[in-house]
Amino acid sequence: MAFSADELRVLRRALAIALQPKPLPDEDVQDCLRLAGAVDEAVGEAGRLRTFLLADLVRYRNALPGSVSGYLELLQDALAGGYDPRPDDLAALRALRHRPVAAALLERCQMLAERSVRARLAGRATPATAPAPRSRLLALPGGRAADAEPERPKTPAAPPRRPVLPSERPAPKPSEVFPPRKPAPPRQEWAAG
Repeated sequence: MAFSADELRVLRRALAIALQPKPLPDEDVQDCLRLAGAVDEAVGEAGRLRTFLLADLVRYRNALPGSVSGYLELLQDALAGGYDPRPDDLAALRALRHRPVAAALLERCQMLAERSVRARLAGRATPATAPAPRSRLLALPGGRAADAEPERPKTPAAPPRRPVLPSERPAPKPSEVFPPRKPAPPRQEWAAG
């Protein structure tokens, strides 16, 4: 996550205020609320990106063995982002273990899967579980409560769109693939005369 220079300035002020609470001017409160909104938006965007990447990973896994290099690369990226390998991933890696990269990933995934199962059995959350939503910033020391914040227009959240797989697309009609030809104009014959 990257912050702009203004956002860093607001973040520094908010941290200083948290360490030494004092009454805040309304402008500082509004800056902090805007920063909190921007952070919430960035977290939501990261979640949407993660959903897209995991759907991509499933598509590549379903296209194996033709998509080996892409699948292995996506799986490495997903693991770096905290992805918990699924049984399908382990099965795919077992089938590809003759490749050195796949064999190393299989070993790593088996270790992560075992750790995940132990954590679930112990009743703890797994690392791949989505983080709990951050609570809204209700008040700052010496500031106003968030209910005094101006009303924002409510927009209904669109349901997440999943990509359409090639196997789910309808087959094109022959007229779409081979458009009809326009008839050629009739030939005119000239008489020699």
